[in-house]
Amino acid sequence: MFQTLVSLPPAIALSIAIVTEVIATSFIPKTEQFTKLAPSLVVGIGYAVAFFLLSVTVKSMPVGVVYAIWSGAGIVLVATVGYFAYGQTLDLAAIVGIGLILSGVLVVNLLSKTVGH
Repeated sequence: MFQTLVSLPPAIALSIAIVTEVIATSFIPKTEQFTKLAPSLVVGIGYAVAFFLLSVTVKSMPVGVVYAIWSGAGIVLVATVGYFAYGQTLDLAAIVGIGLILSGVLVVNLLSKTVGH
């Protein structure tokens, strides 16, 4: 299984890393301070997979760019999950700020030659 993950194209590895990190982060409230086993396992395994795939990605992409994409996309997606799964709302300033983060991720992905995918 690890060989399959190691051979993933960087964009795919990064995408899976983002999704697993978002799942892990979204399960943190369900752990009840890590007293609930199943959600705690989802968090631990999710972060382990995410960081492993980040290590795969940084073999062929600059770590700063990888981290910017990973964290930026994660912020936007976790805020979205928070809204739909937990009923958490954001004020206008938070929405504008998250929109700017999303814009930055798009600029890096679509316009930067550093990404190389």
